[in-house]
Amino acid sequence: MQKRHVLSGIDHIRRADGLLNGRRVGLMTNPTGVDHELNSTIDIIHGRYRLTALYAVEHGIRGDAQAGAKVENTVDPETGVTVYSAFGKNSHFTEEMLDAFDVLVFDIQDVGARFYTYLYSLAYAMEACARAGKSVVVLDRVNPLGGVKLSGTVLDRRFASFVGDYELPTQYALTIGEYARYVKHYLKLDLDLAVIPLTGWHRGLLLDDTDLPWVAPSPNCQNLDAALCYTGMCVFEGSNVSEGRGTTIPFQVAGAPFIDGLKLAREMNAQGLPGLRFRSVSFCPTFSKHQGVLCHGVQMHITDRETCDAALGGLLLMETIRRMYPEKFEFITFDEGKGWFLDKLLGTDLFRTGQMDARSLIEHYKGPIRKFEKSTMQYRLYQ
Repeated sequence: MQKRHVLSGIDHIRRADGLLNGRRVGLMTNPTGVDHELNSTIDIIHGRYRLTALYAVEHGIRGDAQAGAKVENTVDPETGVTVYSAFGKNSHFTEEMLDAFDVLVFDIQDVGARFYTYLYSLAYAMEACARAGKSVVVLDRVNPLGGVKLSGTVLDRRFASFVGDYELPTQYALTIGEYARYVKHYLKLDLDLAVIPLTGWHRGLLLDDTDLPWVAPSPNCQNLDAALCYTGMCVFEGSNVSEGRGTTIPFQVAGAPFIDGLKLAREMNAQGLPGLRFRSVSFCPTFSKHQGVLCHGVQMHITDRETCDAALGGLLLMETIRRMYPEKFEFITFDEGKGWFLDKLLGTDLFRTGQMDARSLIEHYKGPIRKFEKSTMQYRLYQ
């Protein structure tokens, strides 16, 4: 099938001339900020406008930091522009960070899942800019998972955090520009927001249906298969089962030293989940959970993108492991026991506490997801 020719917001940067010329420009971006020919957005903005500040989200401005690693203020060696960390203690802009620009440009590829911290880096920056009377320009990019399928749970604000905020479904089917429009309304921000739109994209297209280059949005999301599985397999970050960090296929595998992978694969495939198959694997993580220890488990394979529900698949996999190994499976806490990480990821404690099993939980949220889809129609920019 011939791939659809799609141009991102950065490819139409001339449309922003009236918004950026003669103003001090701040840029929040990372390695995914490239045009169709893989030219860096940093270099494009620096060459065309007065770039006065860069803002680094999780993983750093050049993508050289692992998940959760500290991101420091520095100077970009290519442009000589100060890079401010917008992650960790400065996830909410300081006065110094705000004083460095008149208009903030955002150009980052997200993965289409609520857990991704880039969503909240943008939202928190929008809040700060609204308070300071600064403008925001979002250079739009495709949702790599497409703009049709919504799935998973809808976040309860009691469990809001930097890995999930607002009343978003796990898979929310908005582009980053549409999401910005939603956030502006949801938070009732008095903000001068402009979105430079895509061309050539429609909601039914996933990233690999287009001729856009894939640039890994983070070190642990190296391809679209990982992004597709991520909506389900990310839940293992809330447990003592490895989600594959430290392997070549993170978020496509789950395992631990105490698991029998062959038996687990049989248990999962017997459930007959549409569009999903599970294959036994063994792996030895080079870092993160079970570093240097041989683990056994399964790899999630998506055989049909239309019919699969990765969010359900991931929860059923966790449920099955918990049932098979009740003495060894554990949920993990964060901030020295202040809360359960799984609750933050799911946006609810209904699953962890046993109030609902995996299938009941997904069924429970179908109504709220339909409500979200209907309410966000007004923010859509594409058919």
